[in-house]
Amino acid sequence: MTRYSGCALAALFLLTPAVALTADPPPERMRDLVRMVRQDCGSCHGLTLKGGLGPPLLPETLLEKPAESLRYTVLLGRPGTPMPPWNAFMTEAEADWIVRQLIQGFPEETR
Repeated sequence: MTRYSGCALAALFLLTPAVALTADPPPERMRDLVRMVRQDCGSCHGLTLKGGLGPPLLPETLLEKPAESLRYTVLLGRPGTPMPPWNAFMTEAEADWIVRQLIQGFPEETR
């Protein structure tokens, strides 16, 4: 068994992306979040997320963007732009889940 000092564990924790540390929401909430992204976010980013008033939210367009930055954009919006904050409608963990899904290719809406 490998032993780590407290500093090594803290450094390991700080270097691990926050997005990877959160659990998936329950299936019913996942459906709600997919619907929210497809409908509400899709009203600006396009229903297929290929762009519109807002930029595309496709894996290839998000490739170089840090996941943490994307999470804060979802939660806090972008001042001076039409991008509103969504933190009143979701938790940080749910925003992390959305970002992970966007990076992987966002799922289709299910009923």
